[in-house]
Amino acid sequence: MPAAVRTLLWCLPGAAAAVALALCATGVERAATQARSAGIRPAAQHVAPRPPIVPRTRWLGDAARRQPPPRYDDAVVAVFLHHTDTPNGYDCADAPRIIRDLYAGQTGARDWDDIGYNFLVDRCGTIYEGRAGGTDRPVTGAHTQGFNHRTTGIAALGTFTAGVPVPRALTDAIAALAAWKLGGSGTDPRATVRLVSSNGRSRYAAGSTATLPAVAGHDDGYQTSCPGAALSARLPEIRERAARLQGRAQAPARALAP
Repeated sequence: MPAAVRTLLWCLPGAAAAVALALCATGVERAATQARSAGIRPAAQHVAPRPPIVPRTRWLGDAARRQPPPRYDDAVVAVFLHHTDTPNGYDCADAPRIIRDLYAGQTGARDWDDIGYNFLVDRCGTIYEGRAGGTDRPVTGAHTQGFNHRTTGIAALGTFTAGVPVPRALTDAIAALAAWKLGGSGTDPRATVRLVSSNGRSRYAAGSTATLPAVAGHDDGYQTSCPGAALSARLPEIRERAARLQGRAQAPARALAP
């Protein structure tokens, strides 16, 4: 059980804690049952290799601030792709500094508890760990309002509006990361998934169920131009490559229930 949940239960009276614990267990079991009933293949059949990931200590250094324990979901069933809306002409050796500046902006001016993206990828294809909690765990991010649960957020360093070249190394790394993260839930990157909106400021009313691509752009869930028209145009290619990395050759799986 995540530390944040344990802390909450300790703060509740005995009977209330028992009820909360039961509801939590029921929710996780319901998600597992729905995944089975949706016909999703066992994850072991389509697990992609873990790509190299630079740990957050490499870019964060001594800039870390105190923050609450990370939150977790039961699984990652979708990926949201973003761009950071920062300059494109950077040297890849400067990527850690750029990420550290993004972190400072989100935890400073916006007063977030951590950087919102779970991962960031530079134009040379280097993948960086973003939000704390463990790269191999379903960490709840802060990247797509309304759809942070059961998803992971991948941010491409740069601005990828219409007509901007998108490096092949960047899209290959995004595909590798998406294939690996979705493999844990048996999700086909070419499929659609059903997600419940947690916030009415998204494209969907709070509590409503949305059917979205398993590898989606930020603008699929929220009214924004992110991840930019040029990167959005590469999404079909990213999905196909991610599916091949999972060893898939057949039609996409059916939508995974929330």
